[in-house]
Amino acid sequence: MPEAKKNHNDRVAIRSLLEKAVIDAGVGRLSQQPNFEEKILPQVMRDIAAVTGQQPQIRRAKESIAGFKIREGQIVGLRVTLRGAKMVDFFERLVTIVLPRVRDFNGIERSAVDQGGTLNVGVRDHMVFPEISPEKSLISFSLGASMVPKKKNHDASFAAFVELGVPFKKETAGKTGAKKKSAGKRRSK
Repeated sequence: MPEAKKNHNDRVAIRSLLEKAVIDAGVGRLSQQPNFEEKILPQVMRDIAAVTGQQPQIRRAKESIAGFKIREGQIVGLRVTLRGAKMVDFFERLVTIVLPRVRDFNGIERSAVDQGGTLNVGVRDHMVFPEISPEKSLISFSLGASMVPKKKNHDASFAAFVELGVPFKKETAGKTGAKKKSAGKRRSK
């Protein structure tokens, strides 16, 4: 029974810390492929809905950008905002299941927590989520997750994320800053 009580206390702590979780996926490159809206977009939407438990919102380009081959109104991304129990479930799965499954994962950079206390995490391949079956999902795409805290304080949020078990990279004593470049010998003419 102590394990159940600890789990409940963690859920209460997560809910008291976080205001919302925003999950987004950019589909700009995928949208250049033929039959994007008929075949690829529904699959991406199904995968995001399976991961988050909520249907994603389609985000369209607000203006045309010729350098990126984007036209106004073109679908460029999908977004889901989670609050309440779904937010807590997603956060727990991200920290305990998904991040340990990422290949060559050594921890989240400390700079992933911005000055407002928001934790920003990116996953290069959505297949690391246990809800996604590699046999059924033929498309691979990356996901970004932003955990927005109620209190917009970097230090308090960082300490709370550490307490909740977010795997940050360990600080090493050997790295004190940028390496100094040695000045080469100059030749005089």
